[in-house]
Amino acid sequence: MSEFSNELTDAQLERLAILSEELGEAQQAIGKILRHGYESYNPVVNTSMTNRRELEHELGDVYAAIEMLITALDVSGHGIGQRMIAKKQSIKKWLHHQEPCS
Repeated sequence: MSEFSNELTDAQLERLAILSEELGEAQQAIGKILRHGYESYNPVVNTSMTNRRELEHELGDVYAAIEMLITALDVSGHGIGQRMIAKKQSIKKWLHHQEPCS
């Protein structure tokens, strides 16, 4: 029986782990906004950051992780951009409360 390998390098695994972690933290920030609103903040932790600022912080970390993947040629920045354009078009029929996106 042969041993399983996903054929990823240690560097690739690390970049994907970073992205996964940052996406989870962004998801947690979104959950706090859904529960408590954008301008609420954690009264126990004295960071003075609202949930909106926490989300911006986490999304910046997600962008950084994505840039690491692009720079290392794990994924294509062009491919991501093309998909973004296609998604903005395909989602229009499902939007109920958004301004038309270009």
